[in-house]
Amino acid sequence: MFKSKAFMPFVVLGDPNYEESIKIIKGLIDNGADALELGFAFSDPIADGPVIQKANNRALASGITTEKSFSIIEKIRKESNIPISVMLSYNLVYNFGTEEFYQKCSNLSIDAILCPDIPLEESKELIKYAREYDVHQVFLVSPTTTVDRMKKLNEVCSGYIYLVSLLGTTGTRSELSKKLPSLIKTVKKEMNLPVYVGFGISKIEHVEDILKAGADGAICGSAFCKLIENNEKNASEEISRLCKELTEPLKKIKEFE
Repeated sequence: MFKSKAFMPFVVLGDPNYEESIKIIKGLIDNGADALELGFAFSDPIADGPVIQKANNRALASGITTEKSFSIIEKIRKESNIPISVMLSYNLVYNFGTEEFYQKCSNLSIDAILCPDIPLEESKELIKYAREYDVHQVFLVSPTTTVDRMKKLNEVCSGYIYLVSLLGTTGTRSELSKKLPSLIKTVKKEMNLPVYVGFGISKIEHVEDILKAGADGAICGSAFCKLIENNEKNASEEISRLCKELTEPLKKIKEFE
């Protein structure tokens, strides 16, 4: 499932188009990804910076829909059992039908769902269907999350913890927060799930630093979406190259375990 020492790339389903999206995801799998986080395109994504906003817009402009997004995952599932977590606005889940969405995810062996715009206090229905259809419900933990709230989240969250490395939106950063190691330590103490760190991860040094600080995995999204933006005609090749590069620190660590 969502194991320790993992690299989880993020891309938006349908970006830059249906067929290329499938190539991109296959390239990630073939070049070292341990798990995938796949976004369902939405016109007003929560917490995303300009790079991933543009990725959502490209996917929508190409004609992607929730059904077509599921279709891409179905094609991937015929070739790989890699753990898949989907991230999307609850608006899409609601319009699809909440129970129907969770049932569809279960049927496609999607492992986890994260709706960043649904707080713990409003997640009762999601948790109910996640348990009913055996899909992990993932929640965000941020630098402002209190220890008391971490303990409450620990009671309902499953699969892994998505730890937001900094305040603000998604996007590449030159350096990670100096407070991140202590934050990782606190989350690991209070919560008993693998801790995957996202937001700002874009370089080998970031992946190395996160793992040294005790995180179980690194999530990288904006760096891949930026490559698609700059190389729409050969995006899959460029993304495969970057994925292979970013997974090198993990390979070295695994060799010595």
